Amino acid sequence: MSERILGLDPGERRIGVAVSDATCTIASPVEFVDRQTRDHEQRLIDLCSEWEIVEIVVGFPMSLDGTEGPAATRAREFGESVKRLTGLPVAFQDERFTTVTAERALLEGGVRRRSRRNKRDQVAAAVMLQAFLDRRRHELGNEHDTNTER
Repeated sequence: MSERILGLDPGERRIGVAVSDATCTIASPVEFVDRQTRDHEQRLIDLCSEWEIVEIVVGFPMSLDGTEGPAATRAREFGESVKRLTGLPVAFQDERFTTVTAERALLEGGVRRRSRRNKRDQVAAAVMLQAFLDRRRHELGNEHDTNTER
C-alpha cells in the first residue's frame, strides 16, 4: 500500500510541489503550480488523486525569532483552504531557509538561471517535505524505542 505525502510550499505567485515515495522516506520535487491560473485549485486536487496522497504538508514560514508573522498567517489560511478543497489532513512544517537551500543546491548542480527560477519552488517544497519526513521518522523511532524498552 502506498501512502504518499504531498508537500506544498506556497508563495505569492507559485506553489512548489513535492511528493514522498510510497514508504514516506524520500521527498522529490514534482512541479510548481501557478496561483495566477484559474485552474490552480483543480491542479492540486488532481495531484492528490494522481499520486494517491493521504496527507498534505504545507510549508510554514516562521520568523527567525520563532514567532508567526503575516506570511505564517497566510500559510495557515492556505493550509485550511487546501484541507477543505481536498478533504485530506494537513500538517505544517517550518520552512525557514528552504528557498536558500534549494537555490544553493541548484547552483551547485550547475542549473542555469532561467531553469533555477522554474525549479526553485519545487525543490524548496522537497527540502521542506524531507524535513517533515525525517522528523516524523525520528519521532516514530523514539516512540518505538520507548515501547520496546518496557
